[in-house]
Amino acid sequence: MKKIIAVFLLLFVSHVVLAQSNLSWQGYFSYNEIKDISASTSAVFAASENALFSKNLVSNELKTITTIDGLSGETITAMYHSTSLNKTIVGYETGLLTVINDTDGKILKVVDILNKQIPTSVKRVNHFMEYQGIIYVSCDFGIVQFNLNTMLFGDTYFIGDNGVEIKVNQTAVFDGFIYAATAVGIKRATVTSKNLIDFSQWVTISPGYWSGIETFGSELVAIDSAGALHRYSANSFVNFRSLHQFPNDIRSSGEYLIVTTQSTIFIFNSALATTRQIDTSSIPGGGVFSCAAIVEDKVYIGTTAKGMYTLLLQGGTTAENTTPSGPIKNNIFAIDSGTTALWAVYGGYSSSYNPYPLKSNGISKFSSSGWLNIPYEMVLGVQSTGRVAVNPYKESDVFVFSFFSGLLKVVDDVPTTLYTKSNSGLEDISFIPNYSNDVRVNGGVFDKSGNLWVNNSFVKNGIKVFNANGTWQSFSTEVILNNYQICSFGKMSIDKRSTKWSATFTEGILGFNETGNVFKKITVGETVGNLPDRDARVVTPDNNNQLWIGTIKGLRVLSNINDFFTEDQLTTKPIIILEDGVAQELLYEQFITDIVVDGANNKWIGTADSGVFFVSPDGQKTIYHFTSTNSPLPGNSINDIAINGLTGEVFIATSKGMISFKGVATKASSDLNNAYVYPNPVRPGYEGTVKIAGLVDKANVKITDIEGNLVYETTSQGGTIEWDTTAFGKYKVATGVYMIFIVAEDGIETKVKKVMIVR
Repeated sequence: MKKIIAVFLLLFVSHVVLAQSNLSWQGYFSYNEIKDISASTSAVFAASENALFSKNLVSNELKTITTIDGLSGETITAMYHSTSLNKTIVGYETGLLTVINDTDGKILKVVDILNKQIPTSVKRVNHFMEYQGIIYVSCDFGIVQFNLNTMLFGDTYFIGDNGVEIKVNQTAVFDGFIYAATAVGIKRATVTSKNLIDFSQWVTISPGYWSGIETFGSELVAIDSAGALHRYSANSFVNFRSLHQFPNDIRSSGEYLIVTTQSTIFIFNSALATTRQIDTSSIPGGGVFSCAAIVEDKVYIGTTAKGMYTLLLQGGTTAENTTPSGPIKNNIFAIDSGTTALWAVYGGYSSSYNPYPLKSNGISKFSSSGWLNIPYEMVLGVQSTGRVAVNPYKESDVFVFSFFSGLLKVVDDVPTTLYTKSNSGLEDISFIPNYSNDVRVNGGVFDKSGNLWVNNSFVKNGIKVFNANGTWQSFSTEVILNNYQICSFGKMSIDKRSTKWSATFTEGILGFNETGNVFKKITVGETVGNLPDRDARVVTPDNNNQLWIGTIKGLRVLSNINDFFTEDQLTTKPIIILEDGVAQELLYEQFITDIVVDGANNKWIGTADSGVFFVSPDGQKTIYHFTSTNSPLPGNSINDIAINGLTGEVFIATSKGMISFKGVATKASSDLNNAYVYPNPVRPGYEGTVKIAGLVDKANVKITDIEGNLVYETTSQGGTIEWDTTAFGKYKVATGVYMIFIVAEDGIETKVKKVMIVR
């Protein structure tokens, strides 16, 4: 491939520009799955699943780089830090390259490989090798030259027979030749040849699958898929050590050669003699190795699920974890937020509600103290956890729902009780042979009395309540469901009149109110509910007594929840919007995974593959459509959304990590006793807005200068309003004290606050 000219380069190298200010976002990523490690004399760089972190070896400071900073959320497969250029290059499964200038922090995305006209399945980046200022990128299709200094691509080498694409795992330069470890053998060519794009220049010198090759001092060492180490001698590779383990990584690191397998790290000296062998017993609780590097007297060890560890090269026996704080995994299945903490669980069931194979993960809590990860060994055997609920009346009590094991109660961060068929009202799938201990619990909402309502799939009594006094009650769903034995229950909600709503896999939406033991069903068909599909995933009441329903094929709204008590059949309608003058259905055919209502009655709608839609209370205006291309979302597959009602922070859990949007639509307060203003005072240089929080809904807020001149007026929707410190948007107000007069909608309750503005 000819070198790309500068004008063409602009089409493929772009500085990351996010559609929204980074100040509005926060990232919560896991750094436990280490993909690669690179080192300089002063720092160690580690690539996790889709984020980077570095450790300064002088100050011990940990620094992270995520999608919030402009990194891609795709899966990382290789990473290399160039000490000479002070740049870090990252390669991805998709063929994308990202270059970070460590001097100024700028991030560039390089999409040449990503956009190549070759099958997507062979674009993966496997390895980087730097030689005379050129990075040789090993990919599943061949080798690409990339100049890290000029950001220009050079040639592409398709080195298979007759120029076909072959997988290149690693390259090395030795004694005037460039060597490639490939899936069909070790190939080599003269590194100074001007015609390396000619496949005939590449000669196979050793057949078979070779996982890696590395120059180590005066030696060239290669390793095959069986873990046999070979040294190059007399024009052939000679086996000098068999590890009998599949190799994950081979690299030269300072004075040592390191070979990493899943269970062992082998460290060789310049004579290729073993000087140190590290096994997983060095990692507290064990683990699986991915790679390793050495800087001075320490070994930096990458694992597949526990992050990076540091161990003394000589004499160390127990490694120290040096990983930034974060959740257990990026793929968070479900979340729930109280006012002081957010809880997360991992991996409940498939899109068809199948919990098998069972997932054995812990649970996580995030608070002002950071992350607390409770490992699987401490959660009383709970598997396939699909939902979590914080008790709003006692936030120290948290319930974790399993689609196999039952219901787990966590008190003061300690798992205390597992409720199953033997000690609660929950039931197992007794009618299926060999499933006698399979208890599928989902949903989970608290009513005003502190009772916890859940749904129990595949049983006659599908609705359960765990009362605040510790007793259980069951309600039969057999009469309302066509076939309870195949109906999985999904998310659950409760409205202001205590009607419980459950999404189902096969029968749409189920509504239940224990007063009169009333059941209603909303399903497919104009006369029985008008849903676009019977597979409903979420049902959420809003602040205006409307019911928002998300299915795998679109959105529906029940205009009045109170119809539950008066109408025999509840009927929903789509939301029709005008787009370019054409009437369209909002979120037509979209697979909707979650709908959450903020304090201002706006809707946050998650989808299976299209990111998040943030729409107005009536759905007529899409305020934002966040995707991985216009925001820090690491992926467009949204698993769950939760809002901290006190702060307005919106947490978005995706299959590739969790981020939050720092909104201002907080939950309305019951009175004005806790109304407050921030920041206060507003200091010179501050460019943000002033927030008045702790409001009741629909409160009138007037702001005047000290002489009584009105400069701003609004009505709250939820618990917080913003003021841009202008006089009705015309000009910035001057330095001074400003009075804030707050009056509740009924005119009875009032509050007066002050804010000082200093220009």
